[in-house]
Amino acid sequence: MAETKSGMRKPVFTKVDQLRPGTSGHNLTVKVVSSKLVLQKGRPDGPQLRQMQIAECLVGDETGTIVFTARNNQVDLMKADNTVILRNAKIDMFKGSMRLAVDKWGRVEVTEAANFKVKEDNNLSLVEYELVNVVEE
Repeated sequence: MAETKSGMRKPVFTKVDQLRPGTSGHNLTVKVVSSKLVLQKGRPDGPQLRQMQIAECLVGDETGTIVFTARNNQVDLMKADNTVILRNAKIDMFKGSMRLAVDKWGRVEVTEAANFKVKEDNNLSLVEYELVNVVEE
């Protein structure tokens, strides 16, 4: 076998308007436009006294916006006007529209303020998609 350098790859950052349904592995730098807590559940009878939180956050960059679903400790990072780096993000479909999410294989980190203005009139989560089955003969 040829000897190869086993270093870490440089991440490739994409823009919001390049996101498509059913894709994953996205790295984005986005600003949080708004954040709304939609679910908060506590299980005091369980083995852990852990609360489950889900927030829907509108995030975006200079190309557009999309709804990001923040879970548990991600909720605290997604404050309005924060600039965050989303690593290994994926597109989930919810009621026919795209939602951005970061699962346990990804990472959400707050970074210094970005110098772009969010393009709020191009919300990709407002585009409704329909699953079409193609039958080949």
